[in-house]
Amino acid sequence: QVQLVESGGGLVQAGGSLRLSCAASGSIFSISAMGWYRQAPGKQRELVATIATGGSTNYADSVKGRFTISRDNAKNTVYLQMNSLKPEDTAVYYCNAASRLSPPGAYKFYWGQGTQVTVSS
Repeated sequence: QVQLVESGGGLVQAGGSLRLSCAASGSIFSISAMGWYRQAPGKQRELVATIATGGSTNYADSVKGRFTISRDNAKNTVYLQMNSLKPEDTAVYYCNAASRLSPPGAYKFYWGQGTQVTVSS
């Protein structure tokens, strides 16, 4: 089992910055990739950014150049630095972790409770 706890959300003006943190606990040895997703009210959850254990990253086009995902493997923590925030970035941000299972190529996904990010104009 893996438990994820997000923090760092809040209210910020357009153009401002926030840093989200996600701390993992439990069977942390099995975690491979981690990432951030977001969901606005009435909309589908969408991928924001992902990072593998080796450090390779992937970003949604809407946040590329503004957001940076990083990972501290020693602390089992993933971060999302968000700069130049826009009102359309307003959403609940969820931390995600992929845990390897015994069958080859099998993974189980875990989700945090989410942290609210609100960007005012």
